[in-house]
Amino acid sequence: MNLGATGHLFSLLLGLSLGSFANVCIYRIPLKQSIVHPPSSCPHCGGRIRFYDNIPLLSYLLLMGKCRNCRHPISYRYPIVECLTGLLSLILFTIYGVSFQYLLSLLFAATLVIISFIDLDHRIIPDVLSLPGVAAGWAVSLFPWGVYWLDSLIGTLAGGGSLYIVAVAYERLTGREGMGGGDIKLLAMIGAWMGWEALPLVVLIASLTGAVIGLVFILFSGKGYRFRIPFGPFLSLGALLYLFFGRDLTRWYFGLFL
Repeated sequence: MNLGATGHLFSLLLGLSLGSFANVCIYRIPLKQSIVHPPSSCPHCGGRIRFYDNIPLLSYLLLMGKCRNCRHPISYRYPIVECLTGLLSLILFTIYGVSFQYLLSLLFAATLVIISFIDLDHRIIPDVLSLPGVAAGWAVSLFPWGVYWLDSLIGTLAGGGSLYIVAVAYERLTGREGMGGGDIKLLAMIGAWMGWEALPLVVLIASLTGAVIGLVFILFSGKGYRFRIPFGPFLSLGALLYLFFGRDLTRWYFGLFL
């Protein structure tokens, strides 16, 4: 096995392991539980999960998606998060290779995954993720591989400020809350990591995908416009697509008008 293949395999395994930890965060953070103690246990019966039953993806397959102790089905979300994080790690390694930029980009991407699934489950984006994420984005901007620090600062203010204005305007016009504070802080975090130049396309992608998927849910959920669609996953999707294809997307978008 050559060095390139070894590196790609390592990045995949690292991503799968990070995805396993992401599942812990997704479950425990909304419940305000520690993410390091106690050890992993079955949410249904409380039985301790042995280390050989906690191997990312493989254990789920060997156990056929059921707890070893009580045989209660394990949510399919667990292997999905592990596979998604593993795939993101592999793609980022392909782009950046062995570098700090790869590790930091993987940390950013994994945080977006955690935020997205928490928002899907609970319709919240915890401050414990977004606010330290803003500070981390500022810190990364001080290094050569990050965005310029001024772009990071402007991105934070523009990201959070723009959604805040939209939220206030919508609430005053309709009398209903249309944008949560978590979404505002999430876009501020994205701006801190990616700079202000990324924000227009990130918001455009999030708005388009959110509108299409939201319309589908409204039509088939039977709840009409009362069905609330979380916006955090779409902002995260926009950020990830820009992270991977930012230059190509920018050239394509501006090419439509020039």
